[in-house]
Amino acid sequence: MKLSTRILIAFLIIILVPVALTFFLMFGVAMFQGERLLSVYGIDVMNLTNEIKILLIDALFCMICILVITGIILGFWLISGISSPIENLTKATKNIRDGNLDFEVKVEGVQEIQELCKDFEEMRVKLKLANEEKLEADRQNRELISNISHDLKTPITAVKGYVEGIMDGVADTPEKMDRYIRTIYNKANEMDRLINELTFYSKINTNRIPYNFNKVNVREYFEDAAEELEYDLTAKNVEFEYQNAVAPEVLVIADVEQMRRVINNIVGNSVKYMDKEEKKISLHIRDAGDEIEVSITDNGKGIPSKDIGNIFNRFYRADTSRNSGQGGSGIGLSIVKKIMEDHGGRVWAESKEGEGTTMTFSLRKYVEG
Repeated sequence: MKLSTRILIAFLIIILVPVALTFFLMFGVAMFQGERLLSVYGIDVMNLTNEIKILLIDALFCMICILVITGIILGFWLISGISSPIENLTKATKNIRDGNLDFEVKVEGVQEIQELCKDFEEMRVKLKLANEEKLEADRQNRELISNISHDLKTPITAVKGYVEGIMDGVADTPEKMDRYIRTIYNKANEMDRLINELTFYSKINTNRIPYNFNKVNVREYFEDAAEELEYDLTAKNVEFEYQNAVAPEVLVIADVEQMRRVINNIVGNSVKYMDKEEKKISLHIRDAGDEIEVSITDNGKGIPSKDIGNIFNRFYRADTSRNSGQGGSGIGLSIVKKIMEDHGGRVWAESKEGEGTTMTFSLRKYVEG
């Protein structure tokens, strides 16, 4: 039975029961108490004039009409405050069941129903946001797979070509053989790096990044990192500069392997988009009070100001048309941001188009006690 029907029946019962009781009371008085009324009060109920009887009947009829009309008005008033919102909530439930979240639940009805409508609308908004996030995550995952597949295809094709050259005897001198083998080795390392990046990305999604935090001496650690960077960058014809203005005793709490990943991702990103004949990268460490700041500067093509705030977002690429030829999964800088946040630090970028980019990350100093 519908709620509106129940309310109407309830009001009719409330109205008709008193009317019926009044009618039977009057009838009982007339039938069984007539003689007593005549002897005590001098009222002869059975001999009332027709005019008085008609007046009593009319009064009874008017009372019934007033009660019925009042009951109907009250019934519809209550129905409008309960039934209509419930119908809207029923429609909303069906929309959600069918996967349609592009609607709005109107807040109406009595206070309790209004609170229910508000909660339902909040639930709808959260479901919609969750659905949009899922769709975006699915899109990003598809893009990641596409990017990784594209980036793996290039070194695999190169490896196959050089292996076929060795098999066909093209590498007929020790020098050629050495060059072919070194190229195959470098391409294999490139594929290994891409696979490691994909594996690390999956750990980010499940919050399972393996950290091993320790006290790290800033000067010693970054001197080692600079030495390794200089060796790698020199092999790529990139000039490297290193400066450390932090006191020798300064310590930070960090995971040395993950910090190395941060530095390598930033430097790798810089090298990838270099467009100058004389390529330069510098690593500067400075004291910033309670923190140290590590800046990596390049003289590459720079990043447009409209994109600078988004480069640490997953899969974001400034000027996709230019970057598509460079490859890359599009998650390197988002990994940097995640690692720095987990270290209690932050990362940001400053850039001028045509001049270069500086990426800086901060680490809090370790204080005894």
